[in-house]
Amino acid sequence: MLSMVVFFCTCNSEKKSKNAENVINQAFLENVKTEKVVLSNQKSELILTGKVEYDPDKIISYVPLISGIIDRTYFSLGDKVRKGQPLLDIRSTELSALQSERISLEAEEKIAERELKAAQSMFDDNMLSERELLEAKGKLRQIQAAIGKISADMSVYGTDKGNGVFTVNAPMSGYIVSKKALSGSTISPESDPAFSIADLTIVWVTVNVYASDLRFVREGMDVEITTLSYPDEVFYGKINSLSQVFDPEEKVLKARITMNNSDFKLKPEMSVLVRLVGEGFNPAFAIPSDALIFDDNRYFVVVEETAGNFVIKDVTLQGHHGKTSYIATGLTEGENVVVKNQLLIYSGLKENL
Repeated sequence: MLSMVVFFCTCNSEKKSKNAENVINQAFLENVKTEKVVLSNQKSELILTGKVEYDPDKIISYVPLISGIIDRTYFSLGDKVRKGQPLLDIRSTELSALQSERISLEAEEKIAERELKAAQSMFDDNMLSERELLEAKGKLRQIQAAIGKISADMSVYGTDKGNGVFTVNAPMSGYIVSKKALSGSTISPESDPAFSIADLTIVWVTVNVYASDLRFVREGMDVEITTLSYPDEVFYGKINSLSQVFDPEEKVLKARITMNNSDFKLKPEMSVLVRLVGEGFNPAFAIPSDALIFDDNRYFVVVEETAGNFVIKDVTLQGHHGKTSYIATGLTEGENVVVKNQLLIYSGLKENL
């Protein structure tokens, strides 16, 4: 048993010295704090690299269906756009031919409408047969159907502005994340997308998982994400999916984390660090890291076996996580390790060895 010895001058009586020693011992023991050893699965920490990407279900790239020349653009890279907002004008000879055909059909429609009106009047006066009236109605319907088809075809290209020009409108709300459309440049169905719009309220964080780390990563794990742009901020997420095929170029598996990005802090192509915390498969004895004493290249702990009775135990460290240390050997479940004033007790016990 460890006792705290206090020396007094020779003028004090032996009785007073003993009483003072008991008071000091009791005050010291009241300040000793212990924690029980518990058997726990060791938590493991893994830091992986990754980057922010678009959600492919929330990005649209525009490639024209016909060839033409870009007459004007209404946007810049990074602009926020609304669905239906004009983005660019395209002049096309193909569209010009469709416009001419529709104008011709609209003229025929007016003639057919007048002919039907005259036929109806003559039919009412018994001057025209019912068959002839139906033929006039059929002719008008055919022309109207042809106009409807051309109008529908042209609406696919954009809003008709006349003279072979049509306006391409934003197909969705979001941000312009790619722009290759320049005024005066040619464009065709074989061209690269003229622009891309992405909804950035939801983004993906794609994580690189190497073969050596694969056993520690699984779907559903909670993760903490940090970036250079926001060094003091942590973003929390969960691994939604883990690829079953290694990327042939990077030699890694890709894990995906879907993140809510309503504050738009996570930008596509931004590099991130992803911290994963998991549990090992082998149980270990967990104690507060404060209980560890490192001396002579070994780890020790002080254990209170009974009230006021302390012993030193040599332990084998298995690992750390946060403020918890995992012990492989040297302790048993339920023992009380000292976490406050352990260094004083350790020094006193070591002197008496």
